[in-house]
Amino acid sequence: MTIPFEPIILGYKINIHLIVEYLAFFIAFRYYIFLRKRSRDVIPNSNRLSIILGAAIGALIGSRIVAFLENPVFTFDVSILITLLNSKTIMGGLFGGLLGVELAKKNIGEKKSSGDLFVFPIIVGIFIGRIGCFLSGTNEFTYGNETTFFLGMNLGDGLNRHPIALYELLFLLLLFLFLWKLKRRDLKNGLLFQYFMISYFTFRFFIEFIKPNVFFILGLSSIQILCLICLLYYNKTIINLFKNAR
Repeated sequence: MTIPFEPIILGYKINIHLIVEYLAFFIAFRYYIFLRKRSRDVIPNSNRLSIILGAAIGALIGSRIVAFLENPVFTFDVSILITLLNSKTIMGGLFGGLLGVELAKKNIGEKKSSGDLFVFPIIVGIFIGRIGCFLSGTNEFTYGNETTFFLGMNLGDGLNRHPIALYELLFLLLLFLFLWKLKRRDLKNGLLFQYFMISYFTFRFFIEFIKPNVFFILGLSSIQILCLICLLYYNKTIINLFKNAR
């Protein structure tokens, strides 16, 4: 198998990343339904639906905005608009979804934390999606800089590059196992989701340094700036983590 993996079925070249992405959404949602049926959800169905809607709208908007900011092109052209609509990034989706949930909860007057049920479905969805990213090679902006590191791979352009998608797959697997073990403890409601966000955004902050990014401010990319904003958002939780560790 060569990368990018572009199978041809009935004479048509298949966009493997798109197929795997749809599969990731489907499996993650079904996994969420499965977990919700097996748990005691303290949030009423009507409020939970409003929260999911807020998350979906926030993720849709956030993923597009942050993807555009990765390499902004300020020209008024139809092709640029189409590119913007098709571009998306999980980082913007996660943080946009977070803001969408908070706005939805404020609108319906829901005070209880709602994120814990989403943690493992989100990790599973990202994991499956990253398989598609890896198979797409340099067709997707999830590859790293050229490297002589022994894990370097030819992802489609003839250069040995950091396989960022594979690094993330390993991290997501370890994160899933860690949070699953942590879930068995008597955690305060909402902490599991906060730990996930802190862990994932910290990982992405550092991994971005070995990607061929456009670095705008203080040597940081737009994704890294978003990571810092997210970590600042959870600053109280991070401070408490350090206090407890000490």
